[in-house]
Amino acid sequence: MTETDQLQRLLAAVDKPYALLDRAYLPLDQAQVKRTRCLQWIPLEAQRRGGKYAYAEWAHVVGIFQGLLHAHLPVAVDAPRVLDVGCGSGLMAIACEPFVAGGGHYTGLDVSGSQIEFCRNHYPRQGFEFVLHEAGNPFYSPERQAGPLPWAQADASVDMVTAVSVWTHFREQDARFYLSEVARVLRPGGRALITVFLLDDAYAARPDSAGSSRFHGTPTERWCFDQPEGESGGWFYPAWADVPEQAIGVTRAALDALLAESGLRQLAFYPGNWKERPGAFFQDVLVLEKHHD
Repeated sequence: MTETDQLQRLLAAVDKPYALLDRAYLPLDQAQVKRTRCLQWIPLEAQRRGGKYAYAEWAHVVGIFQGLLHAHLPVAVDAPRVLDVGCGSGLMAIACEPFVAGGGHYTGLDVSGSQIEFCRNHYPRQGFEFVLHEAGNPFYSPERQAGPLPWAQADASVDMVTAVSVWTHFREQDARFYLSEVARVLRPGGRALITVFLLDDAYAARPDSAGSSRFHGTPTERWCFDQPEGESGGWFYPAWADVPEQAIGVTRAALDALLAESGLRQLAFYPGNWKERPGAFFQDVLVLEKHHD
C-alpha cells in the first residue's frame, strides 16, 4: 500500500477530513511563508466565512484586496485609518496588516457578536480594533429589529472604508443610508472599496443558461436578479432568496443616482467574474472617492 493509499484510508475514516488536514497543514504552511507574513492570520476552516471556505481562496482574495488597497489608498497618507464594514472573521483585516504595521489603524465592524469576539481573540491588539454594530439585517442579524444605525466613527476620521459583500445584502433604503455614512466618516480625498452586484450591460449579455452547475441550475440562473425591491425600480433580488437581503443587485442608473446623492464619485471599477466572464474578484468592485473641500 502506498503512502497516498494510506492517507486516503485515514481520511475516509474521519467525519471531517478537510478539517483534519487543515488543522495539520496551516502551521506547516505558515512556517514556510517568507514575505507575506499577514497570511499567518488566516483562520482555521471553521472560521473561514463570507462565501470563501478553502484556504487557497482566502489567500487569493487577501492578495486581491491587498493590491487594491495599495493602489487606491490616498498617496499622501503614511499611516492610514481603515474602517472595514462587515468584517466577518477578518479577511480584510489580514489584507490590511501591512498598512497597520506601518503605523496605521484598522477598525472592523460587524453585526455578529460571535465574529467580533473571534476577531478580538485572533488578531493582534496593536493597531486592530473590532466593534459590534448592533443593527438589524433580516439575513445576517434577524434577531434584531431591521433598520440602519449610524456608525460610531467621527466625521471625517477615516482614510479608507472597505465593505466586501455588504452592499450586496442591503435593500435600497439601507444602501442609501450607509453610503451616506461612508461619505460622512471619510476625510476629504478619502476612498472606499465596496463590492456590489452591478446589473449593467455585461450582466444583460451573459451567456445562455445551458449546462450544469453546483448551484441551482447554472451560474446564470443562480445570479438572475429578477425580483424588484424598493420603489425606484433599480434594485432586484433572485427568486430563490429566502429574504431579499440574501443577495441584492443594483442597476447602473440606480447606482449613479445613489452616488450623486452621497457626494461620492466613482474613481475606478473592477468587473466581477460572477457574470461568467473574467474579473478581478467574484463581485464587482467599486472604488469611490470623497470630494476634496
